[in-house]
This record gives sequence, structure tokens and C-alpha cells, in this order.
Amino acid sequence: MKQSVIVFAWLLLVFLPPLRAAKPDLITQDELVRRTQELCDAVVPGNAAPWKKYYADDCLYHDEKGRALNKPQLVADIAPLPEGYSGKITIDKPESRITQETAVLSYDMLETETIFGQELHARYHQIDTWMKRAGQWQIVASQAFRYYEDPAEGKADPAELAAYLGTYELSPKSERKSILTSEDGKLFLQRTGGKKVELVPEVTGLFFRRGVEGRILFRRGPDGKAEALIDRRNNEDVVWKRVG
Repeated sequence: MKQSVIVFAWLLLVFLPPLRAAKPDLITQDELVRRTQELCDAVVPGNAAPWKKYYADDCLYHDEKGRALNKPQLVADIAPLPEGYSGKITIDKPESRITQETAVLSYDMLETETIFGQELHARYHQIDTWMKRAGQWQIVASQAFRYYEDPAEGKADPAELAAYLGTYELSPKSERKSILTSEDGKLFLQRTGGKKVELVPEVTGLFFRRGVEGRILFRRGPDGKAEALIDRRNNEDVVWKRVG
């Protein structure tokens, strides 16, 4: 009898290893994406239910506008789009890191918004941290930002360009200079030690550099010529004075 019990126990160990190795179920990336798309689909109609369900009561939410929201503020922010507005948000390029009690989902959001027939597009990136508490997976932290996009290109008056040409400096003590030149009706900027880059017109007197956030504009003197180049970054100005 004793020998039979030993043989039976041995058979259990050999043929039922999953019972020994069983681990708590992990949430999958597909399920995280499904839930995240559910959240996105709820934005246009202003359905706050998924946001109440999937965000933890003590969540931290930082959006692309720089706002820090707690859960009541986040839920209150979910409202239907105004009449004449429509759109959709699609999850793209998801990546995840998942453990037994924590999951991080990183993804892009492709937004299409239609305002009285005019279609607009935007790209965002967001990272969500999910935690499993009392058997329930919820988001405890989110961070979003909007990808930079160049403004629409406009046209500059070629007759205006001559007023901007010349050399500008930050300080008489600095060897760093900005030189403005023109070629074929286009304006170019070259800084000491740097490459020549085109200043693309947005409107007359306002320029940008492709792929660089910010604007370049000029302050003119009584004679109509530029006396300073203004490098505006995040609503703050770096002023280069004209010296030649």
C-alpha cells in the first residue's frame, strides 16, 4: 500500500507540472490596447464611464497641455464635442512592459477632428502605468505630449527681405554671430560654427525653421531696416542686435 501511494505521488509530479508552476494571470498587451482604445472612443461622445472604470481613484494624469489632473478633474473633463464637431482617435505603435502587478503601455494617438467640414490632424504620444490592486487592473499614472509639427508655409514679399539682411550679435563680448543672407528670393540664417538654414515664411515678417519649434521675427528701426532679430522660444525672446 505504501509503495502504491509513492508511485501515485510520483505520477502527479511528472504529469501535472502546470499545477506546480501555475502563476497569476498577467494582463496582455492586446487587452491594454483594447481598453485604451475604449477610452479614446469615449472622448468624442463624452462618455466618462470607461474613464471612471479604468483610472484609479489616486491616479496622476498629466496631459499634452501641461495640466496635472486628479481623477475627479479628469472625469469632469470628458464632455461631448460641440455641435458641428466630430472626430476619432486611433491607437498606433503600442509597446508594453508587463509584470505580475504592473504594466506600462507606450503608444501614439492619431487624432482626426472635423470642424464644420474642415479636417484637422494631430499626433500625440502617451505612456500609461497600470497596476493590479485587489485583482483589478487600473491606470495609476499617465503622461502625454503632442508631437511638434511645422506651421503652414506662407509667402514672403521679396522686397521685404533686403530689410533683414546683415549681421546680428548677442553681445559685443560674444564672438557668436547670426548672418542673414538671401538667395533666389529666400532668406537664410547662419550662426557662427553652424550650417546655413532657410527661414521659411509663415506670414510677412514672421519665419520659422523646419523641424525647430519657435519663430524668428524682426524689430525695425525708423528707416524700415531691421535693428534686431528676435528668436522667440516658448513665448520668450532671445534678442540679437544688428551690428552690420
